Amino acid sequence: MIWCVEDDPGIREIEVYTLRSTGFEAEGFGDGEAFFQALRDRKPELVVLDVMLPGQDGVSILRRLRQSPETETLPVIMATARGEEYDKIQSLDLGADDYLVKPFGMMEMVSRIKAVLRRAGGGRDAQQRLEWGGLALHPREHTVTAGGSPVELTLKEYEMLRLFLSHPGRVFTRDQLLSEVWGVEFAGETRTVDVHIRTLRQKLGAWGGQIHTVRGVGYRLEERA
Repeated sequence: MIWCVEDDPGIREIEVYTLRSTGFEAEGFGDGEAFFQALRDRKPELVVLDVMLPGQDGVSILRRLRQSPETETLPVIMATARGEEYDKIQSLDLGADDYLVKPFGMMEMVSRIKAVLRRAGGGRDAQQRLEWGGLALHPREHTVTAGGSPVELTLKEYEMLRLFLSHPGRVFTRDQLLSEVWGVEFAGETRTVDVHIRTLRQKLGAWGGQIHTVRGVGYRLEERA
């Protein structure tokens, strides 16, 4: 069950309709009060949460969810207004699993939901710190360190690194990386993966060399000699 918390009834109806038409069970709520009232009786698989809501805003709702042991690992995708960089950063800092920038396409929403649900499949294990060869990723704080120093990554770079750290030594083809990081509906060229790998390596500095190119296949994470 996917819950959509959105105060605009037109947008909310389209979100719920799209999710149901693509095979999900879905329900919509117009504000935080209705959302938390329903949460007393049942729990969704994932929440699409608008930042701008009457009464409690989305950031306050997210903070409340993360403070409760019952909902601290509940997957949440925040919907933020275009240009509101602070909302996106604050949401990720509080533990949002992803974000959508309004106006967004409905199939983009479905793709993001599928990707987050795949990552959340490990339950609490998906929230544990990942370490390998001097690299560390902290899912709860959504932060990365290389040799103990913080590294600022984009969302896609972060998700690629999380995938590599979760499966050190495993070779991922470019198509697999596109599917896992960008979603199965992503229609971009595989060259996109190469560009993101290059920038990820650069940002990781000396530790970026652990991401090896497997010629004719793709990439894998190996510990430096």
